[in-house]
Amino acid sequence: MLAKPLLTTALYLCFAAPAAADLTPEQQLGQRLYQDVNLSASRNQSCASCHSLKKIAGKAPAFVDPANVKQGTPVSLGSIEFATGTLNAPSAAYAGFSPPFHWEAKDGTYEGGQFWNGRANDLAEQAQKPLLNPVEMAMPNEWAVVSRLKADPAYIRLFYKLYQLDLAAVPDIKDAQFQQQAPQAVADIYQKLAQAIAAFEMSPAFHKFNAKFDFVLAGQTHFTALEEQGRKLFDGKAGCSGCHISSMGTDAQGHPQPPLFTDFTYDNIGLPRNFKIPGQPKPNLGLGERSDIRQSDPDKLEWGKHKVMSLRNIAITPPYGHNGVFATLEQITHFYNTRDVLGQVANNLSPDFGVSGWPKPEVLKNVNHDELGNLGLTPAQEQAVVAFMKTLTDDYPEWGNDPLVPPGTPSPFAGKP
Repeated sequence: MLAKPLLTTALYLCFAAPAAADLTPEQQLGQRLYQDVNLSASRNQSCASCHSLKKIAGKAPAFVDPANVKQGTPVSLGSIEFATGTLNAPSAAYAGFSPPFHWEAKDGTYEGGQFWNGRANDLAEQAQKPLLNPVEMAMPNEWAVVSRLKADPAYIRLFYKLYQLDLAAVPDIKDAQFQQQAPQAVADIYQKLAQAIAAFEMSPAFHKFNAKFDFVLAGQTHFTALEEQGRKLFDGKAGCSGCHISSMGTDAQGHPQPPLFTDFTYDNIGLPRNFKIPGQPKPNLGLGERSDIRQSDPDKLEWGKHKVMSLRNIAITPPYGHNGVFATLEQITHFYNTRDVLGQVANNLSPDFGVSGWPKPEVLKNVNHDELGNLGLTPAQEQAVVAFMKTLTDDYPEWGNDPLVPPGTPSPFAGKP
């Protein structure tokens, strides 16, 4: 898919949660739920554990796992000791703009949804799943989650005030008989819990549109020569904007919308298997992991395809790829450029990984050879593309030291839905 030209004229610092005054009552509840470790099996894990509200590298919240950023680990720890996920936790920033998961007949591709394989239609459905995932928050069922909620008087008050749902009237799961069916109120409360978390994730804190790129787009500052060279390569020779759309768009109401740097599609970019993931799980098939797609795809045309994530805040969200196989932005850029021509090494544990070769793709079917793998960029051009992607980091007024965009300068796209 071709994009239009760009329209241009020490790690953890302060806590960056939005002020309550900037949130609706439902978003305030969602913020509390998002940070509540008591909603995990061992009372040690929350949404914020893997999608942190803290600033990274003194720049901006990136809504990823800060431990992975700091340590280079590819996957996150779960609530139960020694349990880990098998995929790299993606950023929650700008995720609310993804449309529901669907087949786009015009382009012949699946689009939208949440998670690497789109298995949740929207943020509310996504918020329900980690709580019950055995290698994430590891709660046994929805009733157990509601029992944790009802132990907090603040939740009892807020759920009744916002949704007229009486948590106190729900029996504690510890008093339930063996295999007793959960009361209907449990499903209602659990749905509203997810709705509140989704509302918080749609608050402006998760989509600030205040990167240097945005201020350049609005004509308030300018790129350096290297960044401008990278922008031209991004939209031209490198072909990045074919999937990571860099041009202005429109929202559902027809209003101008700054680019999200994704087209929300799915692709197999030929990532090698990551042998650093604990337990060395089998390669993840992306869309091919979904039973509904496997049933309708006998030729396995969707195997190996993972979601094209937004590049906003990409410079502060290592490691990279659905399996976290790339340690740096420079490394994954080099992979896109040279995957098919650099040579081959056994696996990512080789000291020559990314130096003299790349391992074979973990899923050999459907590898995209048309848009990446042999871009023909020089090392200097790779550096330029990386420099441009670093302009996509939020909170530029606070860390950019740019007299044209001093601290406190509001986003030129403030108030976007």
